[in-house]
Amino acid sequence: MEIINTGIDDLFVIIPKIFEDNRGYFFESYNKTKFEKEGMIYNFIQDNQSMSKYGTIRGLHFQAKPFAQAKLVRVLSGNILDVAVDLRHEKSSFGKVFSVELNGENKKQLLIPEGFAHGFSVLSETAVVSYKINNIYKPDFEQAIKFDDKILDIDWKVENEKIIVSEKDRRNDNFDISKIYF
Repeated sequence: MEIINTGIDDLFVIIPKIFEDNRGYFFESYNKTKFEKEGMIYNFIQDNQSMSKYGTIRGLHFQAKPFAQAKLVRVLSGNILDVAVDLRHEKSSFGKVFSVELNGENKKQLLIPEGFAHGFSVLSETAVVSYKINNIYKPDFEQAIKFDDKILDIDWKVENEKIIVSEKDRRNDNFDISKIYF
């Protein structure tokens, strides 16, 4: 397992070692001991999965303290652009956007710590996304930032006329540089 530093504290791309032969492949998608050895100490308590069509943008979602969530995101099939925005005001990377393509072929994962907004766009016909979280979902602590916020200026790699966004996500607030998110 290779752990790639993204240049943002605590945000990592994970590349598993894949063993392939004439039967198919095998890889370890998560190993608590290896993660902890690298200082990534999380008690993941739930796995979530979604299937989305091309052009779908989900996000940018996060939960406020004390129910903030870390996520370990991977794609079972299809291709997405996975996006994390640092909302930790005390960090020099506050407001910085990181994105990486995750897909069923490269099997890369993105480890997103607490204090980040998260979203993704679907770049293939469909995509099945799976992610672990380390805290329970509490609707009263759910927050979000608009996917098309002008300050963040995220290129979701989807043509504007093909973007599919829920009504709920269209009503999200814009990013506010003066707001203390975490």
